[in-house]
Amino acid sequence: MNTTTDNVPFEVLDAADFAFTRSAWVDAVPMRVYELISDVAAIGHWSPDASDVAFDDGAGPRAGAWFSGRNRRGGKEWTTRSQVVRADAGTAFGFVVGGADHGIVHWEWALAPQGRGTVVRQSWQLLRLDPVLGSTRTDLDALRRTMAESVESTLTALARWVAEERTR
Repeated sequence: MNTTTDNVPFEVLDAADFAFTRSAWVDAVPMRVYELISDVAAIGHWSPDASDVAFDDGAGPRAGAWFSGRNRRGGKEWTTRSQVVRADAGTAFGFVVGGADHGIVHWEWALAPQGRGTVVRQSWQLLRLDPVLGSTRTDLDALRRTMAESVESTLTALARWVAEERTR
């Protein structure tokens, strides 16, 4: 840790510094993986934090669609509204928490075939700074670490779920 910058207020930080990508191999073709991840109602099967996720009435996995979901972490619970910003069947699915125009976090899943399965890359990018997420570099670094751990758990659970589905 660099104690001279750990407590720098967010007003002087750059949101682009807070991002990561994690990947895992999943034993399913890209289109099947896309069907799973773009069905936001299913996220509770593998996400340690999200539940009760659903598209708005009449919406579905297409760019511009909105959905809501409940999140839980560290004894806290909150609801988010997100907008799909990318829905390329078999290739990528992305959304922005808070909406494309004024969102706070961009989530993206990119899919690439490898052998009989798919390499799934899940990315997280802070789009703007907001004190609700933390007010110093230390806070935001901790948030990024927590989210990276959550993504690693999500990818592991997704791969396990797909493997178990294959044996049913």
